[in-house]
Amino acid sequence: MKAALYDEFRGPLRIGEVDPPVPGPGEAIVKVEASGLCRSDWHGWMGHDPDIVTLPHVPGHELAGTIAARGESVTRFAIGDRVTVPFVSGCGACPECRNANHHICDNQYQPGFHGWGSFATHVRLRYADENLVRLPDAIDFVTAASLGCRFSTSFRAVVEQGRVARDQWVAVHGCGGVGLSAIMIAHALGARVVAVDIDDEVLALAESLGARATLNAARTNDVASAIHDIAKRGAHVSIDALGSEATCANSIACLRKRGRHVQVGLLAGDSRSPRVPMDLVIARELELVGSHGMQAARYDAMFGLIASGDLDPGRLVRRTIALEEVPDALPSMGSFGTTGITVIDRF
Repeated sequence: MKAALYDEFRGPLRIGEVDPPVPGPGEAIVKVEASGLCRSDWHGWMGHDPDIVTLPHVPGHELAGTIAARGESVTRFAIGDRVTVPFVSGCGACPECRNANHHICDNQYQPGFHGWGSFATHVRLRYADENLVRLPDAIDFVTAASLGCRFSTSFRAVVEQGRVARDQWVAVHGCGGVGLSAIMIAHALGARVVAVDIDDEVLALAESLGARATLNAARTNDVASAIHDIAKRGAHVSIDALGSEATCANSIACLRKRGRHVQVGLLAGDSRSPRVPMDLVIARELELVGSHGMQAARYDAMFGLIASGDLDPGRLVRRTIALEEVPDALPSMGSFGTTGITVIDRF
């Protein structure tokens, strides 16, 4: 099969022919019809996950397609079914999975990290019955691919971890795919959103998706104080959708008393353990929570809002590319200035 792969971290990507995957017990092979290009794939290529990525490697974890083959004991899905999958697949047997928290499974499997991913014509998925999600007919493959990591992660961050309610102020720091998704979802829930980024074009898109106010952090001396001015007493919920020491600190500092900070963006390298303004956490009784993907069982709630027209994730897809363009497109994910979500739809 054809795939995009790399042989060393930070090395050149190439398009090559590799052996097609064969399903084992409980596994399914999906013919990939669309795959999102995500900053997490860039983190993997950069070598930020050397404990789980084995070289040579095929990245890709946001995917949609049709089941091409299934292994023994897969009973809930048939060949030809249109499916997508969360970027974290749970085993179904550990304590977390038994409590419906498959996204933080003790034995989790992430395509594109623990194994070869979806920058290929076919991908092997473990724990198929537990994690595959049937696609409604109304959702096309490109839109579905945009849901798998960024949109679904934002949905859980806003709805469940952030517990956002109508008329609350929500600050979103970083308007990449995760941040823009969070803005759209919070707006659909009736919240008032302040979007923060360093790119005016991106902030204009954020405003079109429902942001009540925007701040260019590169031209704002004190982001947290500016959000307090806009929201009067500060944000009820603040989401760090980028993942840096600055955005994490700003997200916490911009909260009103008893506000909630949700950390979604990955902090890598020297920023893995950032300094946290714990004095504010204590004095304001702030709540700090992480958000790591979303379980397959929660997709119906997200699909419901899409079907009702309250959410239109397809608006976030700004570019589609061919698999042959991945060697140039993936390394560029490390630079800012990319607007919206890019999806591979030609293999």
